[in-house]
Amino acid sequence: MTERNRSPNTPKGKAAASDFSLDGASQRFQLMETFVRIVESGNLSAAAAQLHTTQPTISRRLQALERSLGVRLLQRSTHTMRLTVDGERCFKRAKELLASWASFEADVRGAQEEPEGLLRVAVPHAFGQQRLVEPLVQYLNDYPRVSVEWLLQDDVHDFIAKGIDCAIQVGEPNDPAVVAIRLSKVPRIVAGSPSLLQGGRIPQDPDELVALPWLALRTYYRTELTLTHEETGETRRISIAPRISTDNLYALRSAAVLGMGACVSSAWLIADELADKRLVLLAPKWQAASLPVYLIYPHAQFYPSRLIRFIALMREAVSVATSGAWVSET
Repeated sequence: MTERNRSPNTPKGKAAASDFSLDGASQRFQLMETFVRIVESGNLSAAAAQLHTTQPTISRRLQALERSLGVRLLQRSTHTMRLTVDGERCFKRAKELLASWASFEADVRGAQEEPEGLLRVAVPHAFGQQRLVEPLVQYLNDYPRVSVEWLLQDDVHDFIAKGIDCAIQVGEPNDPAVVAIRLSKVPRIVAGSPSLLQGGRIPQDPDELVALPWLALRTYYRTELTLTHEETGETRRISIAPRISTDNLYALRSAAVLGMGACVSSAWLIADELADKRLVLLAPKWQAASLPVYLIYPHAQFYPSRLIRFIALMREAVSVATSGAWVSET
């Protein structure tokens, strides 16, 4: 209860007590906020006006904060007010604490709000035009007040300048200015068309792959491959001479289905082709290194609910999208 709204029947001696009737933690935050307002406004009267209370109340709060800390924060005279050395330290830390608490409140409250507005998302070309469109549609159906810009980009730099809220990234992030949540990993396997084998047996050992015609994915491998045995962990490096080199996953898959050469592909990308036997696993116990998949977004004090809900959905959706429906053959 402040001086302004104290009932005429309230004893004056109880005004100060009622002024600090909050619990200990809340009271300390109130005292810190009052101190910060005093310093920023320049005097007690201005701070009182900003906090909608009286100057005596502001003065009592300042004195209470000084007593609790055991230091003098302000040197005051009739016409001037200046911070003590302890006051300067207290002012800096108090502002940091209040800002941190405000950020915490905004984050918690924001997560509970109905998502709305525009969300700009960058996704790799292959994921973005195939595997992640279905969960995107689910997200938009769940939150009809949100709209999404779905930007196909394999690599994202400078989120703020481009106005991007978040991105799905394949590979390790190297930007210290972003939050990175690891969602999944992409198994990568060796495959080829049955016609490539001309009726012969399926190669079981990496050394048997060297003699095959090859397709290269320039963003990953060009003239050599490193494969690891899924059970023993043995690593083998082989050299290849590609007939076609490309930087596009779909072109790689199409050429492989047409029998142009063997390739290393993300398991999810060729799952359907493996299931209907248009492609078969080569050296099925051996795999290339898996690729991690991250959801990344810039550091901020507050994240809108549309981003928070999108992140929650993608944690599960990306794991499902990157798992290839393939079984290692013996």
